[in-house]
Amino acid sequence: MTKTLDAIFRPQSIAVVGASRERGGVGREILGNLVKYEFRGSVYPVNPRANTVLSMKCFPSVAAIPDPVDLAIIVVPARIVPQIMEECGRKGVRGAIIISAGFREVGDKGAQLESEVAAIARRHGIRVVGPNCMGAINTEPDVRMNATFAITMPLDGSIGLMSQSGALCGTLLDYAKEAEIGFSKFVSMGNKMDVSANDLLEAWEVDESVKLVLMYIESFGNPRKFTRIARSLSRKKPVVAVKSGRTVAGARAISSHTGSLAEGDVLTDAIFHQCGVLRVESIEDLLDYAKAFTGQPLPSGKRVAVVTNAGGPGIMATDACVSHGLEMAQFEERTRRTLRENLVPAAAIDNPVDLLAEGNARMYETVLDAVLQDRNVDSVIVIFVHPLMTDAEAVNHAIHRACGRHDKPVLGVFMSTREQRRARPGSCTLPLYMFPESAARALAAMYRYGLIRSRPEGKMRRFDVKAERAESVVLKAREQGRRWLSPPEVEAVLSAYGFEMPRTVMCHDAEAAVAAANSIGYPVVLKLVSADVLHKSDAGGVRADIRNDAEVRAAFSQIVEAFTALRASNPALRMEGVLVQEMVRGGKETILGMTTDPSFGPVVMFGLGGIHVEVLKDVAFRVAPVTDVDASEMVRSIKGFPILDGARGERPVDLERLTEHLQRMSQLVLDLPEIREMDINPLVVFEKGRAPKVLDARIAIQ
Repeated sequence: MTKTLDAIFRPQSIAVVGASRERGGVGREILGNLVKYEFRGSVYPVNPRANTVLSMKCFPSVAAIPDPVDLAIIVVPARIVPQIMEECGRKGVRGAIIISAGFREVGDKGAQLESEVAAIARRHGIRVVGPNCMGAINTEPDVRMNATFAITMPLDGSIGLMSQSGALCGTLLDYAKEAEIGFSKFVSMGNKMDVSANDLLEAWEVDESVKLVLMYIESFGNPRKFTRIARSLSRKKPVVAVKSGRTVAGARAISSHTGSLAEGDVLTDAIFHQCGVLRVESIEDLLDYAKAFTGQPLPSGKRVAVVTNAGGPGIMATDACVSHGLEMAQFEERTRRTLRENLVPAAAIDNPVDLLAEGNARMYETVLDAVLQDRNVDSVIVIFVHPLMTDAEAVNHAIHRACGRHDKPVLGVFMSTREQRRARPGSCTLPLYMFPESAARALAAMYRYGLIRSRPEGKMRRFDVKAERAESVVLKAREQGRRWLSPPEVEAVLSAYGFEMPRTVMCHDAEAAVAAANSIGYPVVLKLVSADVLHKSDAGGVRADIRNDAEVRAAFSQIVEAFTALRASNPALRMEGVLVQEMVRGGKETILGMTTDPSFGPVVMFGLGGIHVEVLKDVAFRVAPVTDVDASEMVRSIKGFPILDGARGERPVDLERLTEHLQRMSQLVLDLPEIREMDINPLVVFEKGRAPKVLDARIAIQ
C-alpha cells in the first residue's frame, strides 16, 4: 500500500491544475504553499489563460508539460474534472488530489459525476485523494510537500493525521502549531472516492516517519477491514480517533434483546476497543493526547504522583487521575524523608505533594528528582501556578531539567497563558496543559495504550461442530419463507455447535403438557412459544417450578389466557404452542446474543441475563470473529462480573466454559450468514466442571 500511495505522498513532480493568478484563489494558494514550504521536486502550474503564475512558467494543459508528472492537484470546476483526469491518465500521472467540490456531497447528479471520475481513475491506475478535500502534506525532509490551501504552515513531527472534514483541517493545523505539535503526514480525505482511512492506516503501519496516528472520521468505509488493519497497527503505534455521528440516523426492525442494545454508538465503541484504538470526544482531546504520546515514554504502571504548589489544582488532578483508572502512588520512606528535609514544615509530603506558594525552583527540582526515583511511582503530573513572588522562568527551567534526567513520563500543568507560551529550555519534550483534568486524561490514555500493546494477540478457535446439520435446518426454514426458527429448529442449530439444552417438549394442549412433564420429571417450566412476543415473562408467558399434573394444567391455562389478552389488542399475534421444559436449578443467568449490523456485520453480545438486561444495559459487544482474548475481555468488562467471579463468598462460575461458548457463537454466526439475530437468554452457567445450559433462545434468519 505504501508503494501505491508514493505518487501522492512522495512525488518527484507536481502539476497544479487550476493554478490561478488571483490572490486568494485556492489554486494559487496551493501553488504558493508548495513553494513556501520548499517542495523538493518540480512544480508545474497549469492554466490555459495564463503564461505565468507566481513567476513560474504556466502550461495550458497537463499534456503540454514536457516532463513526467507524478501527482496532479486538481482545482477546477467539478464538471471539468473528468476531462482533466482523462488527460492525466494519458500523461501517465499516477496520483491525484482533487480539491474541487460539487460531487457526491451535493446530491445524485454530483454522485454520478464522482462515479465517472472514479471509473477514469481505475482505468488509468490513478490513486486519488478526495474529491472535496483540502489536500495533503508530507513534512519529510526529502519531500517537504504542503499540497493544501491552509494558512498555517505545519511543523515537522512524527504524527500521521487524517481528517474526513476539510473544514477542520485548517483549525487543526493552527491549534497544533500553537501547541508545538508536528506532523509527518496530514491528509484531508474528503469524499474518500478512492484513498480511504483503511488505505492510510495500512500505509502508515510500515511508514517509519509516522509514530502516532490521529483520526477524525465520520463514517467507516469497510468496518471489517478497519478492524483487521487497526488491530495490527495499534500493536505497533498508538491510534487515537474522533468519530462523529453518534446519533442514530434511522431505525432498523429490531426483534431481539441484542438488536435493541446494539443501537446508537455502542458498536463504534466496541470496534475501537476491540482493535486497540483510543477514542476521544473532541478535537481538543485528540491534540492533548498527541502532546503526551509524542513527548513522553509510556508509563510502566498506573501509579501516578502529583507535585503542585497549589492545593486546589492538586486535588483536581488527584480526582481526575482516579476517575480515569489511575492510582495515587504510595511513596517509599526515603522519598518522604527527602521531602521533609527540603520543604517548609507546612508543605504536604503525601501524594499529592503540595509545595505551597513558597515552592521555588530548587524545591521543584529536588522534589521531582526524589519522586521520579521512587520505585512506587510510574508517572508524574507536575502543576505550577505562578505566585507573584516566584521566579517563574527559574521554576520552568528547573522542572524541565529534572524531567529530562529520568525516563518516566511527566506531564506538566502550567496554569497561565504566559507560562504556556514561555520558551522551553533546550530540546525538552515536556507536554504542557492548562488544566489538571486534561493532563490526567492524556496520562490515563497512555496507561491504557500500554495495556493494549501488552495484551495477548488472541487466537481464533475452531470447534468440531456439525455445521452441515445446522445449515440444513436454516436453509429449510429460509426456503419456506419463515423469519423465525421454531424451538426444535433452534435446539438443533445450537446443539450442532455444542450448546446444551434441558429436555424440552413442544405441546399444543394441556394433556400433552401433562404427559410431557411426567416424561421429563418434575419440577418443570412452561413457556409460551410465539415469535411475535419478545418479552415472554412480562407477558405472563412463563410459569416456573411446576410440581404436579394439576399445576401443569393450571399453568397451561394461565399462559393461554395471557396470550389471549395480548391478542385482543393485536390480532396479528400468533401462538405456536407451549414448551414443557426440565427445570434447571442453581447457576447464574447470562445472555449471549448476536445481531447483524449493516456496517459491521455479525456482532456478538454478552451480559448478565434475565428480564432486566435491556434496563440495566450491562453488556459488552465485539465484532465477529471473536478471539479467546476478546471473549475473556467481554466477560470481565461488565459491571456484574463479580457476580460470576464469586462475590459474597459464592463459588465462581466456570469462566473458561463461558468464554468458550462466546467463541462457539462467533463461529456459528460466521458459518451461517443467513442468521440475522439471535438471543440465548438465559444461558445458565455453573461452577467449574458443569456445562452451561441454554434455557431459552430465539434465532431469526434473513
